[in-house]
Amino acid sequence: MITQNVNLKNYNTFGISISSKEFAPFFSISDIQSILEHKKSEEMLVLGGGSNLLFTKDFDGIVLKNELKGIEIQEEGQDHVVVKCSSGESWHEFVISMTEANYGGIENLSLIPGSVGASPMQNIGAYGVEIKDVFESLEAYHIATGEIHTFNKFDCAFGYRESVFKRKLKNQYIILSVTFRLTKGGKVNSSYGAIEAELAKMNVSSPTIIDISRAVISIRTSKLPDPKKLGNAGSFFKNPVIAKSLLEKIQMNYPDTPHYPADADHVKIAAGWLIEKCGWKGKSKGNCGVHALQALVLVNYGGSTGKEIFDLSTEIIRDVKHNFGIELEREVNII
Repeated sequence: MITQNVNLKNYNTFGISISSKEFAPFFSISDIQSILEHKKSEEMLVLGGGSNLLFTKDFDGIVLKNELKGIEIQEEGQDHVVVKCSSGESWHEFVISMTEANYGGIENLSLIPGSVGASPMQNIGAYGVEIKDVFESLEAYHIATGEIHTFNKFDCAFGYRESVFKRKLKNQYIILSVTFRLTKGGKVNSSYGAIEAELAKMNVSSPTIIDISRAVISIRTSKLPDPKKLGNAGSFFKNPVIAKSLLEKIQMNYPDTPHYPADADHVKIAAGWLIEKCGWKGKSKGNCGVHALQALVLVNYGGSTGKEIFDLSTEIIRDVKHNFGIELEREVNII
């Protein structure tokens, strides 16, 4: 059912109050077909959890709210399992259900907000793991033809917070389901970030999949604001990849610059650290600001417009460029 002039404040984690010209939830492929047949707007946005976008103005089009549900085991071997998950499922709830079943590979991605369908679009990642590491395939509805196409890992052209659906095929498909290849038990990844320190606090010396998930949840909860209490979209900026020669220049003034290997000639540097060094951590401008515990997160303290948050991000980008010669890139989609 298509409704008119719907306020999307409760459909985006920033809590931005804007209106969509048309709005329709879909629970099946037939719903998608019916909506596309009867919609009046040309512009269209498929919305999952609303956790990786910033509305800067009213949306003069139709928002399709993804409500596709269902999880199914497609294949099971001695040491692996292939799981197909509908795109409208909550990502975190899916992760928890898999870790509780002792299926490994995505436990490091616990507590990332959003839907399962958004996970390959963004190639979401955290604590040394990315979606591409466990991705098997996905099914997507081709808007122009109504055909359902299957994409493998190569087809998706995964990059750092990138996929073909953010570039070449942007707005051409609606992701219906994602299939993952997970391990049964197996080795866990605890070497990235503060996981090992958190496990030590938990008195865990031989961590299980569930232990890693719990450690990640504890770390993220301690640093990141709950969108239900304070509007935000998680990490607002990508961690930039820079030449090693530029890192060496930065280290002349900041020997402790946090960085991680990218390739033979480049490193990934922490965007939150750059923002903090520019004096933005905990700073407010009007009704929005930079979170006091994690400079990578921009927040809506209540009543902020999307444009105010966007303008704040522009100032931050300018300052980091001026101080470090690095141009930050927004991870959040700007609408």
